[in-house]
Amino acid sequence: MKYFIFLCFLVLSLHQNFTLAQSDGKSSQQTTVINSHILQNALAASVQITSRAIDDASSAQTLGKVRQGSGVVIGSDGLILTIGYLILETEQIEIRTHQQKTYPAQVVAYDQATGFGLIKSLVPLQGVEPIKLGKIPDQKIDNALLVVSAGKATFSSPTQLVDVRSFTGYWEYHLDSAIYTSPPVVNHSGAGLFNQKGELIGIGSLFLQDVMPADHSLSLAGNMFVPVELLEPIFKNMLQKGTGQNSQRAWLGINAVERQGRIQIVRVTPESPAQSAGIAPGQWLLGLNGKPVESLSAFYKQLWAIPINSESAQLTIFDGTAIFQIPVPVVDRSANIKKPVGI
Repeated sequence: MKYFIFLCFLVLSLHQNFTLAQSDGKSSQQTTVINSHILQNALAASVQITSRAIDDASSAQTLGKVRQGSGVVIGSDGLILTIGYLILETEQIEIRTHQQKTYPAQVVAYDQATGFGLIKSLVPLQGVEPIKLGKIPDQKIDNALLVVSAGKATFSSPTQLVDVRSFTGYWEYHLDSAIYTSPPVVNHSGAGLFNQKGELIGIGSLFLQDVMPADHSLSLAGNMFVPVELLEPIFKNMLQKGTGQNSQRAWLGINAVERQGRIQIVRVTPESPAQSAGIAPGQWLLGLNGKPVESLSAFYKQLWAIPINSESAQLTIFDGTAIFQIPVPVVDRSANIKKPVGI
């Protein structure tokens, strides 16, 4: 019942901000034109992305051989910002605009640290203007926002900012700042999150069963968006080298979760450093290089602080009966991502 009331209030609030207002006043008519223009720009800048994994791509096992999602045009040269897992180890990328025109595209960059991906149309886009980027500090909790997702038809959906806090993923991923919104949008992958000025402030990453803080009594399903302000510090490096400078860091190839105050390994990536070292699902991770790990996010930060030129990292493992040390090779994930020929 609480969720239904919240949803009704949100839709009404967004209606006042993103739809055409009916008024005889001059100022209201001006606001109506601005709001309509903002919405149309957001819809026009959002494109559908279809990509196909290259042969023998390890990511195809978890992300699929063919992937589909959205992206947002941010450059006049056809540069598109999306979520990286749509284009990781892929080729034969096709984009479809709101005018239902299709264009070939290629991968420009993938940044493991933020999760961003950049692609570029190989043909000049017709009738598409790049969108302006905004910042999260300009937003307040409960602000009405707009999600634009592209599929067979580009559509918009109202949502609301419920929190800005860190996010830690089980796949060796962490953001110090992430955007949480509700109600959720199903077609969230690479979708654009826009503020009431029509600025892009986030790129869709995940659907979550609960986006509220752990100490909050209310539970709401929603989405996690990667803040676009994380792009600016790494943008030049992504264009020049195909990745952000913080993506060159140690990678084990494990999926892990926190359970009862400890970290348990639930999956090991085939042909990864962890698998070659003999690490197996079900084991518990207790320490790294002689130091105990207190949380999954703390473990990631300890791991990423290890220089790439180090020979190995020492993991303290508990298998249910004994505690022992396992040396794992220090491998740069960026160097192990398969790329199409010529990229």
